[in-house]
Amino acid sequence: MRKFFAICLFCLLVSGMYAQYVPDVLGDDYLRRTIRMPDDYEGKVVCTLVKKPQLPDTRQAVLYIHGYNDYFFQKQLGDSINAHGYNFYAMDLRKYGRSILPNQNPFFCKSLTEYFADLDTALAIIRQEGNEKIVLMAHSTGGLITPYYLNSKKGRLPVDGLILNSPFLDWNFGWLMEKVLIPTVSFIGRFFPNLTVQGYGDASYAHSLLKQFKGEWEYNTDWKMINGHPKKAGWIRAIQEAQRTVQKGVQLDCPVLVMSSDKSFPETNKWNNEYLTSDIVLNVQDIQKYGIKLGNLVTRDTIQNGIHDLILSEKPSRDHVYHTVFDWLIDK
Repeated sequence: MRKFFAICLFCLLVSGMYAQYVPDVLGDDYLRRTIRMPDDYEGKVVCTLVKKPQLPDTRQAVLYIHGYNDYFFQKQLGDSINAHGYNFYAMDLRKYGRSILPNQNPFFCKSLTEYFADLDTALAIIRQEGNEKIVLMAHSTGGLITPYYLNSKKGRLPVDGLILNSPFLDWNFGWLMEKVLIPTVSFIGRFFPNLTVQGYGDASYAHSLLKQFKGEWEYNTDWKMINGHPKKAGWIRAIQEAQRTVQKGVQLDCPVLVMSSDKSFPETNKWNNEYLTSDIVLNVQDIQKYGIKLGNLVTRDTIQNGIHDLILSEKPSRDHVYHTVFDWLIDK
C-alpha cells in the first residue's frame, strides 16, 4: 500500500495538482478537472475527472470508467449513486471524450497499461478529497482495463470493490477470427501499431441509444461516434494481451460484481427491434464464463432484456441494474 501511495503522489505531481474544477458540459452541479499527464508517442496527453460536489460527512465514493468509443454522459448514474450516499466520480481516460486532443488518434493505445497512470491519478485525488472507501465501476473496455489494472497491484488493491457492466473480457467473433486472424493482427501490431485493420462500423448500436433514432438518450457524437472509429493493429494487440491475462484468472481479493444482459444478438447494418433488448456488441456467455475467473468473491447477475451498456437499457431493465448495484453495495 505504501508503494501505491508513492506512485499516486508521483502521478499527482506530474499531472499538476494545481488543476481546478470547473463547471462540466453536463450542466447541473457536475464539475470537471483536466489533468495534464506526461507526453506519450503522440505528444500532449490529458485525462479528465468529472464529479458531483462532495456529500457532507461522506467518506465513500464510486469511480466510473467508460467503455470504447465512449465517455461519461450518464447523469442518471451519477445522480443515483449520490442519492445512495456515495460521492460520485467518473473519468474520461486519455484520448476519450473530454480528453481528446487535436494531436491524438481517438481511443488509440498500444497497451492498456497506458491507462494505469490515469487510474492511479484519479484514485489519489479521490482519496485526497477525503474518501476512505472507493469502489470502481466500469463498462465494456473499461471493464477489461480495470481488472487488468487491479491485477497489476498484486494483492495491494487501491479499491474496495469492482462493479463490471458488460465487461469486454473476450472478442465476439467466430473461431477463425478469434483463433487465427486476431492473433495474427496482434502479432503485426507489435511492429506496425498504426496499421488500420478495421474501418468504420455499423450504426445500429448508436441508433439503439440515441433519442433521434430509436433510443432514449442524447450525447456528443463527436466523442461517442455513431459509426465508431477505425481500429489499428496496435489497439487489437493491446486488447488481446489484456484479455489473455484476465482469461487465465486474476484472483482479485476484493468483491466483484459482474453484470451482463441475458442474451446477445448479432449486429448488422439493418435495423432489428431485438437491438433494444439484447447485447449486440459482446457475447454474454463469454462475459459470464470469464467473469467468474476474476476472483473468489465474484457475484454474477444477468439483466433481462438488457443492452450492452446496461444502464442505458429500457427502464425495467435499467431499474434491475440499479437494484442489483445498490443491493450489492449494501452487502459489501
